[in-house]
Amino acid sequence: MSDVLELAKDLIQIDSVTPNDNGCQTIIANRLEKIGFNINHLKFGQVDNLWAMQGNNGKVFVFAGHTDVVPVGDVKSWHTNPFNPEVKEGILYGRGAADMKGSLAAMVIATERFIKDFPQHKGKIGFLITSDEEGPAIDGTIKVAHYLKDKGQNVDYCLVGEPSSVNELADFVKNGRRGSLNARLKIIGKQGHIAYPHLAKNPIHLSLPALNDLCNELWDEGNDYFPATSFQISNINAGVGATNVIPEDIEIDFNFRYSTQVTAEELKTRTLNILNKYNLNYKIDWHNSGNPFLTSSGKLIKSCLEAIKSVKNINAELSTSGGTSDGRFIVPILNSELVELGHLNATIHQVNECVKVKDLEDLTDIYYQILKKILV
Repeated sequence: MSDVLELAKDLIQIDSVTPNDNGCQTIIANRLEKIGFNINHLKFGQVDNLWAMQGNNGKVFVFAGHTDVVPVGDVKSWHTNPFNPEVKEGILYGRGAADMKGSLAAMVIATERFIKDFPQHKGKIGFLITSDEEGPAIDGTIKVAHYLKDKGQNVDYCLVGEPSSVNELADFVKNGRRGSLNARLKIIGKQGHIAYPHLAKNPIHLSLPALNDLCNELWDEGNDYFPATSFQISNINAGVGATNVIPEDIEIDFNFRYSTQVTAEELKTRTLNILNKYNLNYKIDWHNSGNPFLTSSGKLIKSCLEAIKSVKNINAELSTSGGTSDGRFIVPILNSELVELGHLNATIHQVNECVKVKDLEDLTDIYYQILKKILV
């Protein structure tokens, strides 16, 4: 069994459903400490975080990731025990194999090899690991990033091990993400008997013209790196459960996935303009999960693409697709060049989550080559 497979299995066998780390970070910290890392266990609220650093001067390269995983769902639907990792026909099964304990194992093993080969490398290597990525993300990476900023610790380059690959390992490198703006809208009418609509105000009917405008609005046209901003309704709730009652109000949840062509404040203002156009009585609560970020060029991207070419002999593409990641905290707080590079995302958050053992080994080699290109 290869070193990276062994470590991946050690991590996967720990039930670390968010926000519980349950000892994963201790396993990582113990290995890093043996190769000269200074270890800082940072607990914010109920969340365990790890900050580790090795090296004395030069550029700072940081591996970032998370040890928490999503719930396993119906265990009976799994071919294997989700927390008893098994290899079948060259594929490793287990919760977190792809998202992202496999990447964490590859980071650690690549770093061990790199420091053994280049003990006097020209830089610093850091690990920023949280157990609060799959959950609220309140006491995880964002708190560690602010902690580092307050300590005056800069980060020049950051690689997040999120599962970025689509059809084969390392075919895509995420060099940015869209912003995510959420809203809960309540439109208030007047409850009444459905046979006497003139004595009531139906909030469902009142909402429809505004919702139609919101759905058909062209928020922007995107740019070379981002698709056009998307508006999507995720939930609508109204009624008391009876067929003969006009409800008092309707609640609508919606989300913007937005590009760098528009700001969250602009989206809010334009939304309110549409709602006010129809003289609606409403309340709205906003939550901006993260602003869009982008690393358009630089040494980190160049090193990643060259490393992938040398290990996999493919020309990886840059992409900003997908959901949010903890990169949304690292880039604005620490002003770092940042990419996401990890396993295939085909089985993440699903039953029978898995990665190829060969991909584990190749990803380790890619990470090693990136370290070499940046710090040697």
